[in-house]
Amino acid sequence: MSYEQTKRWIVDKSNVYLHNSSEIKEAALWIKKGEVVAFPTETVYGLGANAFDDTAIQKIFKAKGRPSDNPLIVHIAKVEQLEELVTEIPPVAKKLISAFWPGALTIIMKRTNGIANSVTAGLDTVGIRMPSHPVALKLIEEADVPIAAPSANRSGKPSPTNASHVLHDLDGRIAGVVDGGITGLGVESTVIDCSTNRPILYRPGGVTKEEIESVIGTIEVDPSLKKETVVPKSPGMKYTHYAPEGKLFVVEDRGQIRAYIEAAKQNGLRVGVLTTEENAAQYEADIVIACGSSERLSTVAQNLYDSLREFDQQKAEVIYAESFPKEGIGIAIMNRLEKAAEAVL
Repeated sequence: MSYEQTKRWIVDKSNVYLHNSSEIKEAALWIKKGEVVAFPTETVYGLGANAFDDTAIQKIFKAKGRPSDNPLIVHIAKVEQLEELVTEIPPVAKKLISAFWPGALTIIMKRTNGIANSVTAGLDTVGIRMPSHPVALKLIEEADVPIAAPSANRSGKPSPTNASHVLHDLDGRIAGVVDGGITGLGVESTVIDCSTNRPILYRPGGVTKEEIESVIGTIEVDPSLKKETVVPKSPGMKYTHYAPEGKLFVVEDRGQIRAYIEAAKQNGLRVGVLTTEENAAQYEADIVIACGSSERLSTVAQNLYDSLREFDQQKAEVIYAESFPKEGIGIAIMNRLEKAAEAVL
């Protein structure tokens, strides 16, 4: 599948007249025609198609090079759309919807038969969220269908947080991208399964475990998060994700990074270090990128994927990343780094 040109529609998300945006209307028309269109959310850019159109959904998998057993998340613009997507809304899901929608929380529920089977990888459940990004909401509203959308990148690569990332990976492979600027959170949505008797966290993300538990009490964390052999009920559970081209290692003892840098240099490798603003001056590597502040881990999350892509731009052959506390948004940051890494040292 190829396109002579992937169109870029530039939209100002702060524009109060989004309902009259000709760019969003045109992008929505492509969705209605069965094409795939990338669009911004508050987490990362998504690659969207009509969730009821199996042929259109297959174009997502082909454009990304994504395995077909990896389910997609369905995005909606209003709660009423759940009626055509799920057989029931469990009471615990209703509490989460009230607390976190629109927002970065995907809820897995029992699906209806109307959804394209390729969206759910044949499972009897589906992950659904309502994004808070005004451009995403308007696009879904204009398309007048739920939009299934994984991240708008080549499978396995760092997720895109701006339209240029999307075009770098998918130019000529998709119909277009709605350019709404840089995304806010920088990591994908949290995924929680409410189709079982007890809610299970499948993917940490923009809504923290602590925030969820403040609403519904203690939740389980799926032990298969780090395994590669499971049947995935959520994106991010099975395959290697988020990886830069150079080999990435997460280093638990920050004091060891300088020794790793020196050893890699002696082997003639171009070395990168992923660190924070507070620690950047400590390292003498070929490429040192401070992706945020250790005092505000939300800034690390926001810049993580852009930083990993910058290592590619600067041809890093090996990258040593500092580790972060596994609490709050730090759980999501470490989940992404560990998924991208060759090993944790």
